[in-house]
Amino acid sequence: MLFERPKSGERAVLVHLDFHSEDEREDSNEFVQLVTSAGGDPVDFITGSRKRPDARLFIGTGKLEEIRESLVANDGELVLFNHALSPSQERNIERELQCRVLDRTGLILDIFAQRANTHEGKLQVELAQLQHMSTRLVRGWTHLERQKGGIGLRGPGESQLETDRRLLRARITAIQARLQKVRRQREQARRARRRAEIPALSLVGYTNAGKSTLFNVLTASKVYVADQLFATLDPTVRRIKVSDVGPVILADTVGFIRHLPHKLVEAFRATLEEAVMADLLIHVIDCSDPERQDNVKQVLGVLAEIGAGDIPVLEVYNKTDLVNAEPRIDRNDQGKPVRVWLSARDSRGLALFYQALSEILGNEICETSITLSAGQGRLRGLLYDLAAVMDERLGDDGSQYLQLRLLESDWQRFLSNESVSEASLNSMRQVSTQEEFC
Repeated sequence: MLFERPKSGERAVLVHLDFHSEDEREDSNEFVQLVTSAGGDPVDFITGSRKRPDARLFIGTGKLEEIRESLVANDGELVLFNHALSPSQERNIERELQCRVLDRTGLILDIFAQRANTHEGKLQVELAQLQHMSTRLVRGWTHLERQKGGIGLRGPGESQLETDRRLLRARITAIQARLQKVRRQREQARRARRRAEIPALSLVGYTNAGKSTLFNVLTASKVYVADQLFATLDPTVRRIKVSDVGPVILADTVGFIRHLPHKLVEAFRATLEEAVMADLLIHVIDCSDPERQDNVKQVLGVLAEIGAGDIPVLEVYNKTDLVNAEPRIDRNDQGKPVRVWLSARDSRGLALFYQALSEILGNEICETSITLSAGQGRLRGLLYDLAAVMDERLGDDGSQYLQLRLLESDWQRFLSNESVSEASLNSMRQVSTQEEFC
């Protein structure tokens, strides 16, 4: 890299402090999951409490000595903090302990770097890392001489630190330009879907809530699934079919986490736009997690930050098999589905999930009977392609009597595309709302 830092390994001493302020509190169990997801080997967990962080070291001198003794006793190679440290705090702690120090943001960035597989994902991770690194460059050059006056000591007009900062800025600008191109390509795809009137759904939720498991079950895909945080990083989009709605686009997105670093939200904005531009958000919640209410609050906070706070939401309470809960649909006062309880792993409750989608997304339903002549076989085939034919009878003269049921919008589009009128088809139809057929 551009600067020297103490070497690090996998044997990590974990540090977690409890603060009086609720806004600064972190989950210690989640911290251990983050470390193991990153491939770390926790050798000790040091806890403590303070009213507020120390400006210089974040921790007190007594706690610093405890960490030093733990490093020696456990042959530790790395110190991980379950908090966001300032660049100067990281530098000061590293100087005192003579080993690598990483804060919560750096740990999450490391996990993201491991998980990124697509070109876009790697660009987004690199952007977040460079933005994070740019504030920490100074630590690497404290051992170097800066520009000096005098014969033979005059530099080329720029210190090494300034050179590195300039190179970082240039790389960040280049990545942002490439991600902007990705954003434009995504927008073109969305416009095409909107022209075809295909609804877009986006799976969102706290990390490890089971989004990818549900995605795989619904789409028969093989997105990577593991019982670890941020198993999914790269977005995946598939098409599914919903009764009385037709084709629907479903996107699997990166999981959220409490106090998600703002740099990550900015870097992954191109990916998170799948959520921003969705017609419906599928908020997957681990109903077995005792912290689920707080997790829901964290997810809603990130959605509001990226501009998706006003999009309709269907909650999916996943992992009912872990709490012995039966699959069901919860409805609001108007009878609309607001929550589905299911188990993606056991595929229990999926029919209820599809029913909820059909009720939410379905528009007016057209039921009609039409008459086709013997020479209109092409129209018959198109109606079968739309899965609109419920019954069919053949007349003595070769005419075909079809009983149809389809979305009103699909029916009108069919008539327009084929330049036929309802009268010419002897249509006898009625239009009702989706709820009347549920």
